Amino acid sequence: MNEPDRKASIRAYKETPRPAGVFQIRHTALRKSLVGTSVNLPAILNRHRFQLTNGSHPDLPFQRDWNQSGPEAFTFEVLDQLTPKKEPDYDPAEDLAVLLEMWRQKLAATGETFYGPPPPRR
Repeated sequence: MNEPDRKASIRAYKETPRPAGVFQIRHTALRKSLVGTSVNLPAILNRHRFQLTNGSHPDLPFQRDWNQSGPEAFTFEVLDQLTPKKEPDYDPAEDLAVLLEMWRQKLAATGETFYGPPPPRR
């Protein structure tokens, strides 16, 4: 690949919107989940997996369960994605907060429990 093509590919990659939305990392046996949001779902899931694998996750009960049960006891998934908006000043924070609350309520209704502190009330 020549230099102009390489630079164009890098620019296109950087300008490509990342999928934003709600994710879940679930301990299947305990029916307990870490549910959160991100403006870059692949990156946040990779971060959590890396922290757990290296024993450095900030949520100590979550890390303890990972250490005791092993990675095969957990599933990583995207629950919902935001449709990208065309407005240049669009901030997805409010939309992500609404989606997170919706998913936490939906999962709690099925008996799911959660890692981490409860989300702030709005």
